[in-house]
Amino acid sequence: MSSVLKAEYAPLPKGKALIQLYSWATPNGHKIHIMLEECGFVLGKDWDLHAIDIGKGEQFNPEFLEISPNNKIPVLTDRAGPGGKPISLFESGAMLMYLAGKTGKFLPDSTYDKYKVLEWLMFQMGGVGPMLGQTHHFRLYAPVKIEYAIDRYSNETKRLYGVIDKQLSTHRYIAGKKYSIADIAIFPWLRNWKNQGIEITDFPHLHAWFNGISERPAVIRAVEMLTSLRKPLHDDKAREILFGKTQYTKK
Repeated sequence: MSSVLKAEYAPLPKGKALIQLYSWATPNGHKIHIMLEECGFVLGKDWDLHAIDIGKGEQFNPEFLEISPNNKIPVLTDRAGPGGKPISLFESGAMLMYLAGKTGKFLPDSTYDKYKVLEWLMFQMGGVGPMLGQTHHFRLYAPVKIEYAIDRYSNETKRLYGVIDKQLSTHRYIAGKKYSIADIAIFPWLRNWKNQGIEITDFPHLHAWFNGISERPAVIRAVEMLTSLRKPLHDDKAREILFGKTQYTKK
């Protein structure tokens, strides 16, 4: 990256708390906002939150790329990591597992129950996130409306909602009787169900679960974080940064 481009970016903020989170108001960002709040970490004391405006291209800051080689948010750093050593993590699923391990919360101790939670966490990481992300893109942001792509991803989104609804027909929470990182991972991706072409009342078990999660105090606080900074993607430059050639330029 040229020195000219490097000069365009301000230094990455460090903060005073042991845990630093670099994030934005997206489903993956909200996952970690929720987890930190649910675990009882106090914003401004135990952790600091820094906005990375992905519409402005701040995810390509050279300092940010050092901790997020995939140029995505969120990124979590903890100066009191395993063995007292600093750690930096750039995948939201890894962050959820890390914070669960650090606090002993929202991931069961028993081997069986733990892997059932991880099974549904992987379902979100490998299915819900990528597929609903494509649904958002082709329904809302693609410069050319491609009917095949819209139908393909909208139908897959409905299928995934159905999988979740069926699971919740026999379980209080996604992976069993207890609230876990599986619920925390999946919930933020379903908040934009209208934009995904979904009528949430068509999935009654999911709908009841969704309403219950929405009412949790930690969730209410977390989903408001950074939302006032996020603007609709009507700007051509922001669209190019997020979806155009900027994404594929070697950094």
